[in-house]
Amino acid sequence: MKTTAKHNERIAVMTFASVFPHYVTKVIQKNRTETELLQVIEWLTGFNESKLQKLIEDKVTFKRFFQEAKLNPNAHLIKGVICGYRIEDIENQLTKQVRYLDKLVDELAKGKKMENILR
Repeated sequence: MKTTAKHNERIAVMTFASVFPHYVTKVIQKNRTETELLQVIEWLTGFNESKLQKLIEDKVTFKRFFQEAKLNPNAHLIKGVICGYRIEDIENQLTKQVRYLDKLVDELAKGKKMENILR
């Protein structure tokens, strides 16, 4: 499935703060911890817990969130399908980065070992 310009723009203006509680709920329901979630986010973005909290308080958009991130050099190894989109085929860089994050959260919730998630 290909992303559209409208889809990409919707993701760009969505706030990280609006999505983060859903990530927390998802992993906790699957017997993982918020600490593990924070570890996964830090691996991908370089944001420690205090920086992440500041971004949440500031209600930054995903566009700004990933502009400030120092993406892990191994992020390109994140592959597969998430939300109906094959990550490798996503052309819009921001949308791809958001789907990287979604995929890592999904892998954590599915019980994948942390050393495999953190490629």
